[in-house]
Amino acid sequence: MTRPLLAGSVLAALAAVLVLLSGVLGPETQAVALLGTALGGALGLVPDRPPAQRAGAFAAGLAAAWVGYALRAAVLPDAPSGRAVAVLLVVLACTLLAAGTRGALPLWATLLGAAALAGAYEAAYSADPSGVVATSPAAATTVLLAAGAGFVATALLDALSGGRERAASAPPEPHPDAPTRADDDVAHGHAAPQWSAPRPLQHTQES
Repeated sequence: MTRPLLAGSVLAALAAVLVLLSGVLGPETQAVALLGTALGGALGLVPDRPPAQRAGAFAAGLAAAWVGYALRAAVLPDAPSGRAVAVLLVVLACTLLAAGTRGALPLWATLLGAAALAGAYEAAYSADPSGVVATSPAAATTVLLAAGAGFVATALLDALSGGRERAASAPPEPHPDAPTRADDDVAHGHAAPQWSAPRPLQHTQES
């Protein structure tokens, strides 16, 4: 119960701070503060693969979505058929990344990255498809900033809480003066027999 409350509180504070800092970080920050921190928080909270692999998969999915927008602007028609082909290619690219790396880049994390750029940039792209090269970097940078803040915060919280749980579940250290198992065996007559070195034969008078 403590972990979700702590993680949710930190993410809420981060999202609020990003909105308040939109005058410095750019007006796009207000629109993607919740989206980025929520996706970054999910990326940090899911205990699947090391954090570096999750972050790499997120970035790869975001790059696949950017390529999809570039294809829409360059070769695909601005119609439902063109959008459908772009969505198909982006999801297939995420799937091939996960399969090609044998799961080192998990599919769910690549899909989160693709969703991050789509949520942050779709409206701006629809307003000006020909300006994808000029307008997409700002959207990608802004959502990466918000997602990175949420990811780092929740990953650190998860590492700290995991360390405390491991410390709590570890067996207590024995007291230096506590009797050992060998002492207990001796006390109960279960000690292993002590073999003494063979004594030399004594020469008898007959020999």
